[in-house]
Amino acid sequence: MRQGRAGGAVLALACAAQLMVVLDVSVINVALPSIQAELGFTPESLQWVANGYLLTFGGFLLLGGRLADLHGRRRIFLAGLAAFSAASLMGGLATGPAALIAARAAQGLGAAVLAPATLSMVTTTFAEGPHRTRALATWTAVSVAGGAAGNLVGGALTEFLSWRATLLINVPIGALALVSAARVLTTDHPPAARGTLDLPGSILATAGLTCLTYGVTNVPLGWTAPQTLVPLAAGVAALALFAVVESRFAASPLVPPRLFQNRSIAVGNAVMLLVGACFQAPMWYFLTLYMQDVLHYTALQTGLGFLPHTLVTIVAGRLLTPWLMRHVSGRTLIVAGALIAAAGFAWQSRIDADSGYLAGILGPAIVLSFGGGLLNTPLTTTVTAGADATDAGAAAGLMNTTKQIGGAFGLAALISISGTQDPQASVDYATAFLASAGILVAAGVAAAALPARRDGHR
Repeated sequence: MRQGRAGGAVLALACAAQLMVVLDVSVINVALPSIQAELGFTPESLQWVANGYLLTFGGFLLLGGRLADLHGRRRIFLAGLAAFSAASLMGGLATGPAALIAARAAQGLGAAVLAPATLSMVTTTFAEGPHRTRALATWTAVSVAGGAAGNLVGGALTEFLSWRATLLINVPIGALALVSAARVLTTDHPPAARGTLDLPGSILATAGLTCLTYGVTNVPLGWTAPQTLVPLAAGVAALALFAVVESRFAASPLVPPRLFQNRSIAVGNAVMLLVGACFQAPMWYFLTLYMQDVLHYTALQTGLGFLPHTLVTIVAGRLLTPWLMRHVSGRTLIVAGALIAAAGFAWQSRIDADSGYLAGILGPAIVLSFGGGLLNTPLTTTVTAGADATDAGAAAGLMNTTKQIGGAFGLAALISISGTQDPQASVDYATAFLASAGILVAAGVAAAALPARRDGHR
């Protein structure tokens, strides 16, 4: 374990790489009209600029996490960063739809390798206790800020430069991070006891998660549409078979079953799934619709409208929570944060066409973002606590997968019940946000089953 200046350098690298990954989930969204006009995308094919990234990112996360355990975090971090940066360059220089979609898929693959490596770097660099809590608070704040800032950054780059800048900006950042990583990160030699990659499990997990993600992207066509139902069923079947293979036949499982014997990891991931179903994508989606379709904001104004969410989350998560975790159990903070956030979403459900920004968005933003900031760091700490260093990558990959799948299914479910999938119907924001409040109450109840521990105390 390294602390001090060396640990700070590792944390800075991990945060820079994580920022690139989370930014690219949303940074290109506001650039889609410009991309369509310049490259000649059809309306049907344009969605794959976003979905190409999400499919490979969500599908390969478990595999990416285990690769870091088996082949060393330094090697996998460098490989993921190089792949992500090269794919960003390819996308920024694309001259046609096929080239851009291929580049976005390659970006997602690099991100799936990179994201778990950044988290496992943090958890293996800092010992459990206050040092790790502060490091995870910083990593979590960067993740939240990156997700929130994607629309703002994308809008500014597209408006003042070009849509290509939303991809090309990753290239100099990635190159600088690669040079720094080669100097800062020490070589870690995985012991032979870790075994080899579980190939059948890798294929089943990747196929299952990819099918699930693809099915979810087709939910606007209807839950019973073949394009939705078939991939969802295939994904569930593949993951069920994956669970059997991992528990009974794999000598070196992709997700070691022993992880689920740890109550913090098992229950924590269940809570993460529920929290992700509200915060990971749905909140940004519905509030973006409200600001652009009801308040008639531009993309840049919409991005600025999300600044209170970002600032409150960072203040609560990075400045307040690490101090609270020395005096209050993480379980208490997660439960309290979930219930506070639920109250914020319930308040948010009261918006209508006449609410405006101050009454309709700013007040609820402060409450729900404070709750989210309060629970994010202790929840991230919980789902990585107790994992052996040899399983750090697998635990990180599992957490990222849980969050990603929670966000995808939460968004799909909320779209279905809010009427968003019907272009002739007005969006039922009240139902979407009230459902989010209910999900967060369930998350708070589930979090009560977590073990109670304060920072540095078992």
